[in-house]
Amino acid sequence: MRVAGAMSGTSMDGVDLAVIDTDGVAVMGFGESRYRPYHPEERATIRASLGRWPGEAGVADAARVVEDAHLEVLAGLGDIAAFGFHGQTLAHDPAGGRTHQAGDGARIAAVIGVTTVWDFRSNDMQLGGQGAPLAPFYHWALARFIGAIGPVAFLNLGGVGNITWVDPQMDAPELPGACLAFDTGPANAPIDDLIFARRGQRFDQDGVLTLQGRVDAETVAVFLDDAYFRRMPPKSLDRDAFPDLGAWVAGMDDADAVATLAACAAGAVSQAMMHLPKAPAQVYVTGGGRHNPGLMEMLAAALDRPVSPVEAVGLDGDMLEAQAFAYLAARVLLGLPTSAPGTTGVAAPVGGGRVSRV
Repeated sequence: MRVAGAMSGTSMDGVDLAVIDTDGVAVMGFGESRYRPYHPEERATIRASLGRWPGEAGVADAARVVEDAHLEVLAGLGDIAAFGFHGQTLAHDPAGGRTHQAGDGARIAAVIGVTTVWDFRSNDMQLGGQGAPLAPFYHWALARFIGAIGPVAFLNLGGVGNITWVDPQMDAPELPGACLAFDTGPANAPIDDLIFARRGQRFDQDGVLTLQGRVDAETVAVFLDDAYFRRMPPKSLDRDAFPDLGAWVAGMDDADAVATLAACAAGAVSQAMMHLPKAPAQVYVTGGGRHNPGLMEMLAAALDRPVSPVEAVGLDGDMLEAQAFAYLAARVLLGLPTSAPGTTGVAAPVGGGRVSRV
């Protein structure tokens, strides 16, 4: 089937939309992709509701912003069988068994006239899973699509980093040993927040500050001593799970602070590698962090192995997560699992997602 998916990530930059052809197991091809940035006032509305739960102040306004942006990017899209709507994560509390993605998929379905799959995380969490990350099954499909022979890793550097180790020789992503996935630690979010607070800019354009700054090794060492990095996966994080990071770099100039935060992100990934079943032959990087050459240099040094953007194997790192939710939507409609013990820690392979039909 031809399915669309969208992602509004923790960086709050905008809505990515992508179309794929899939049978819910294999990826057959890629269709149209679109991007709709959030306007500054929209981003401010969303940012004001971070950490809040349904019914709290400002949440309804944030949800409306998210829905309207998705409806705008969906306008005039060609014939699709379904749409996978992730919404905008405002709060994620795996220890408390709850998560909050703003946005009403039923409204989206009614307006666009297309079956919409949404609320992907709740079912997993109700059955004991972390509810994240959810892209790993799609990473498994991509490993097979690009013809990978041995285990490879997909590293997503969004607001939070997450890694998926996949064995493409396994016949299904939910089988034991097919996927291991977990959040590595903060990635772009602390950098973006600092640059926004100090300069009113959204991110470190072209990694200029990361490349200029001097890393404070002591801060990185204290950060990496956190118990999270020693905890066995699966495991997941909220966007603001390390609130002390900002205070630790508050006395540094902009470049040194950004470089130190980038080194923390790279170090967290290095720690994550110790939990993988087997060293991957290659690490493919997706998400906005791959556009930061300073961060990519730090990663290559920290991991001591090939690190390449997913474009090196013909994939689109800007649209990969949107594609993932198209893939998951297809799996939900076909009654296939969307997460498993190795990806979220759920007790058994389980399908998530609420379906709003038209």
